[in-house]
Amino acid sequence: MTTILITGGAGFIAGALASRLAKNPEYRIVILDSLITGSMSKVPNSEHDNVRFVLADANEPGVLANLFQEEKFDYVFHYAALVGVKRTLDNPVSVLRDIDGIKMLVELCCTYRVKRLFYSSSSEVYGEPVHVPQHELTTPLNSRLPYAIVKNLGEAFLRSYHKEFGLNYTVFRFFNTYGPFQSEDFVISRFIRAALNNQEITVYGDGQQTRTFCFIDDNIEVTVKAFEENKWVNDIVNVGSDLETTVLQLAQTIIRLAESNSSIIHLPALEEGDMTRRQPDNSKMKAVLGKELIALEKGLLQVIEHYRSYVRN
Repeated sequence: MTTILITGGAGFIAGALASRLAKNPEYRIVILDSLITGSMSKVPNSEHDNVRFVLADANEPGVLANLFQEEKFDYVFHYAALVGVKRTLDNPVSVLRDIDGIKMLVELCCTYRVKRLFYSSSSEVYGEPVHVPQHELTTPLNSRLPYAIVKNLGEAFLRSYHKEFGLNYTVFRFFNTYGPFQSEDFVISRFIRAALNNQEITVYGDGQQTRTFCFIDDNIEVTVKAFEENKWVNDIVNVGSDLETTVLQLAQTIIRLAESNSSIIHLPALEEGDMTRRQPDNSKMKAVLGKELIALEKGLLQVIEHYRSYVRN
């Protein structure tokens, strides 16, 4: 049996990943999460009895060491992190604590000869884009935000430990991923919730800043392929859609699809953290996925129906 550790496994993306992997009875899934931002509702209930949940903070000294002593991990997915633009801007010191967890984890992966460490990085490492689309190897990483700096540092740990100790890794630079069960801290969930209640939708600045939105199913499919098909070993890959949408267009689309009476209210632009453009070069992702990504409107309709079902039930 293959034993897999997923840190932050009660979060949105990591929980979906755990649920997908748990369907395979040949995998034993160990989920570590502090539940500070995660939820037990995202932890899979496996019919194969192959999931273990550990309530703990990956940054606390000794937590990971004890777990590695108890379990023989073949692979590790490190998704635990403080996330959300406002939360990370408001709690920069807490963001820096994630460095402790990253450092302990790479050392343990080397000591216990883990076959590969998968790391959730972020589009935020690119900062204000020097050129578009953002490419994994040629686009400079120029963000000054603590969250992005920590993600960049995590990538540096992986490259360094690979060079000196032979630790195999894959870095996923996630661009905006959305879907059912996502926290309301994030833009699509927030907009949909407001639209379904016919409440005002607030947009920072003029709303012309662009983002790309990747449905959760595409994210999980390509990351599982990377794992099971041995793709992108000791490499970095952008995971996200390459179709740009302005935040204002997103709000307007959600209002239309939800058949909402919501109005759009413009707030002052954020002082930091709200980059003007985001668009990945996702040619690596598309090559492995082997199909077109789920269209934004199709994905939004699934999320809208999820929220409506939640209200009905």
